[in-house]
Amino acid sequence: MKTSTKQTFRFTSPAAMSVLLVGDFTQWQQCGIPMQKGKDGIWTATVSLPPGKHTYRFLVDGDWQDDPECKLRVPNPYGSQDMVRQVG
Repeated sequence: MKTSTKQTFRFTSPAAMSVLLVGDFTQWQQCGIPMQKGKDGIWTATVSLPPGKHTYRFLVDGDWQDDPECKLRVPNPYGSQDMVRQVG
């Protein structure tokens, strides 16, 4: 049986006041996982995810943002796209 593996998500936004990681692993709740801002303006969060495909987006100062580093995306019901992270 495969176990969860730690996945690190990154978002570059030196001017942002808050960045949340929100996805199917948070049930898409507005209260996502708070990301930590580094001195370089890169926000990071590390979460343990089970094997499979996980969709996510970033909530930056209250606005939904794409992950520019993510190439795999799927349409969502809101007319934009969700990012996909493949684990395992």
